[in-house]
Amino acid sequence: MDFTGPIIAVVVIAIVARLLLKKYYPHAVLLIAGLVMLVLAWAFQFELPALNRSTGATGLDFFRYIKESFSETNAGVGLMIMAIGGFVAYIDKIGASDALVHIAMKPLRLLRKYPHITAAAVIPIGQVLFVCIPSAAGLGLLLMASVYPILLNIGVSRLSAVSVITACTAFGIGPASAITASAVSISGENSINYFVEHQIPLVIPLSIVVAVCYYFVNRHFDKKDDRGAEEVEKKEKKEVKAPLIYAIIPVLPLVLLIIFSNLFQVLDVPVLLDTTTAMFISLFVALIFELVRTRNIKATMQSLSTFWNGMGNIFKTVVTLIIAADMFAKGLIALEFIEGLVYISQHLGFEAIGIGVVMTIMIFLASMLMGSGNAAFFAFAPLVPDIATKLGVKSTSIILPMNLAASMGRTVSPVAGVLIATAEIAEVTTLQIVKRNIIPLGVALVVMLIYHYI
Repeated sequence: MDFTGPIIAVVVIAIVARLLLKKYYPHAVLLIAGLVMLVLAWAFQFELPALNRSTGATGLDFFRYIKESFSETNAGVGLMIMAIGGFVAYIDKIGASDALVHIAMKPLRLLRKYPHITAAAVIPIGQVLFVCIPSAAGLGLLLMASVYPILLNIGVSRLSAVSVITACTAFGIGPASAITASAVSISGENSINYFVEHQIPLVIPLSIVVAVCYYFVNRHFDKKDDRGAEEVEKKEKKEVKAPLIYAIIPVLPLVLLIIFSNLFQVLDVPVLLDTTTAMFISLFVALIFELVRTRNIKATMQSLSTFWNGMGNIFKTVVTLIIAADMFAKGLIALEFIEGLVYISQHLGFEAIGIGVVMTIMIFLASMLMGSGNAAFFAFAPLVPDIATKLGVKSTSIILPMNLAASMGRTVSPVAGVLIATAEIAEVTTLQIVKRNIIPLGVALVVMLIYHYI
């Protein structure tokens, strides 16, 4: 194998890491680095990622990648994130978030003395929700709209709250997960059997380990920073102006997505909602609430501008960074960075366990670099059947820890959509969240490998 590409990729990664640590504008760093790697891949005659439609000129095609990344992102995850961002802005404007906090605070006041225990308890609950709502950025933002303000009001700091919310997306499991669908297709397993017999038995102990680790890690970091308490005092003095019935609005998207999911159907005819549709349904319910309350059609219509402004703010800060990260990932793939890692592991003479451990760690690191568990898994996973056949083991034994490592790596990636989106709302940096996440998920990775292979 020609290692020119992977070596160039490692050099670019080192430069990008240095620039990000020096606080260079990440959108520009990732976008330019991705373009540079694509140009170098073309110059060294590596195969470039496929385009839906070429311009007919290689030099112009490099910019076509940006265009197609915008198109695909805005039509999918970008629209979803913008819709959620707009919804979060709107419910804050009309006071629905304050109403939810006010109601939730009454029974939760007893937990004020144990804020870190409460925060850690969010993780297994959020993981259950993640099975029904398999979008990391989507669930993260929904929890930021509903759970985040509650955590702040019982004494949890901003960073502790946002870290446990992102941790809810650490294990991509369930029939609705894209990673699960790919794993099932590759391993030849039935999706329900794979979920029940393989994923759940491994994720249950890992969720407990992660929750315990977050309790100690967040408590440790919060001792160095007591700003959380100051934020709580400020929020408690805020008057609730909206009717308390408005507390339904922030949790309505969650309720809709759980009810109309593959795992919980209430109607004879299958009805499946995606996150974006649920947000628009909830928005119009909120508009109806506002119309009934104000009885002013003009003012209610005008209030919709808050939603559009919220969408625009998320686009310019979050969606554009996701697109830049996508270009960076394309550059790594074009330079055969992943193929180089796999080649090395296969030629070190490892047996099944050794290969499984190496590939799991590699996919964890690749997911961190790319900011996408899906991209990392889709790049590595197709290689598993051949490797498993050569080693005489089942594909599932290798692919299961890779499945979980892909989503775990995304949760500690500063360029992951879920961290970018939640960090924007919490007014913190993604690197601050990564600092909180890396220890619990690093421990979980080690525990998973020991538990699964030994």
